[in-house]
Amino acid sequence: MHLVDEPDDRKIHVLPMPRSGGISMAIGAFLPVLIWVPMDNMIRAVHLGCAIIVAFGVLDDVKNLKYWQKLCAQVTGALVVMIYGGVQIRCIGGLLPTVVSLPLTLLFIVGVTNAVNLADGLDGLAGGLALLSFVSIGFLAYQCANTYLALMCIAVSGAILGFLRYNTHPAVVFMGDAGSQMLGFLCVVFTLMLTQANTPYSEITPLFLIGFPIIDTLTVMGERMAKGGSPFKPDKNHFHHRLMKLGLFHSESVVLIYLLQSMFLCCAFLLRFYSNLLNLLVFIGLACGIVFWFYLSQKTRFKFRNGNESILGARSFLARLGGEHLSIRMFFALLKWVFCLVFMAQCLIPQEIPVYISVFSAGAIIAIFYSRFRASIHTKMVLRTSLYCITPFLMYESILYPALWVTHQVMMVHYGALVLLILAVIGTLNLTRRENGFKFNPQDFLIFLVIIVFSALPSSHLNIPELRTVVAGVLILFFSGDVLLGELRKDNTFLDNILIACLSIVMVRGFL
Repeated sequence: MHLVDEPDDRKIHVLPMPRSGGISMAIGAFLPVLIWVPMDNMIRAVHLGCAIIVAFGVLDDVKNLKYWQKLCAQVTGALVVMIYGGVQIRCIGGLLPTVVSLPLTLLFIVGVTNAVNLADGLDGLAGGLALLSFVSIGFLAYQCANTYLALMCIAVSGAILGFLRYNTHPAVVFMGDAGSQMLGFLCVVFTLMLTQANTPYSEITPLFLIGFPIIDTLTVMGERMAKGGSPFKPDKNHFHHRLMKLGLFHSESVVLIYLLQSMFLCCAFLLRFYSNLLNLLVFIGLACGIVFWFYLSQKTRFKFRNGNESILGARSFLARLGGEHLSIRMFFALLKWVFCLVFMAQCLIPQEIPVYISVFSAGAIIAIFYSRFRASIHTKMVLRTSLYCITPFLMYESILYPALWVTHQVMMVHYGALVLLILAVIGTLNLTRRENGFKFNPQDFLIFLVIIVFSALPSSHLNIPELRTVVAGVLILFFSGDVLLGELRKDNTFLDNILIACLSIVMVRGFL
């Protein structure tokens, strides 16, 4: 099908890469909506407009369409959702006449679609930015009882998350124009559906929800026109290119942009009930601050690092702490035994163990023993699956329904052990020399960021305040288990013995 992205002077990758990820994301996003969301004109219009964008995006990935052909497809998709679906910018502090509303909406939809498309310059960048935006839109939609929009955001977020598993640096597949244009189109349409409906949110909120791609695109186009060139001529002056020129590695550049986008999303959440003028002033202030920082960095020739040594010097500091060999042994031993004690505590603290958890534990024990004697079965995959499936249930039961003997002091010791586990993970990751061990990547950071932020929301936004602690504890055990699986030698049965012992306790307690 010739769905291959060839490297050139403007691109970061050096080998041809398949760019079929957009097709997979489209299928993953559309099917759940078709099953769960009732159809009306607006939902049908979103599907039809998005289908046009994806179809022409695939053609562009195969044949490299001319810019005016892509623009025609984007305009057609936008007109479908505007005319058939009724998605329009009708109000910005006051009602807008149709002669202004239609062209303004068309310009905004097409502009943002291209902005997200242009942001697809590093592995995981466009997908991660879109994921942060869709999660935020879905949450705000849920808060104002727009259930259908929230469900559509969840479906798209799930499709992106599955794609990022293979697109995080080093990527093995690209989303192509089909994927990046689809994400940009859905993102801008969903923000208009959120803020132009009967909601109390500011009509300027979409600028924050799509903040970084908008600023990046406007800045690059403005610089091109200032130099007398075409605003649509591609170059390597996007913010992600500049971060790498400042000395950041590929993954570090992506993570820093995630943080900048998160700053805009926090503003969207905090200022959603304030006036349009205040929202606009804050957005302009943040945008000018980011642009000025890049300008100042370029003028002063600032660098984040010299050579391969990070300005943070984390590895060097830990290495000097008693020598690398001693330090890694200390942190790894701490990681192993604290993880063992914390996981054992999850099995003992709950007042009761539901029978279904015991049944699963029995099946996991059998699977672990079976994997030991069958070379064709990957033991680490069985261990990881068992750990991921059992941990959320045990942590939930431990935090919400502890046994009578579990006092406040016992729970404080438990929380302290979780903090100690974090320190052991950080130390191990900074000192390890294993090439095939656990590597913390931008997708891990993205998941960590989303979960921690939503766990830290005021308790009024969560039905059960203790769920924040549950989510944080589950996240810590997940990453600790992954680090252990990456660092333990193949012939070491430490982790599977611990899991067998803990699962046996859970099985017995549930059946008694």
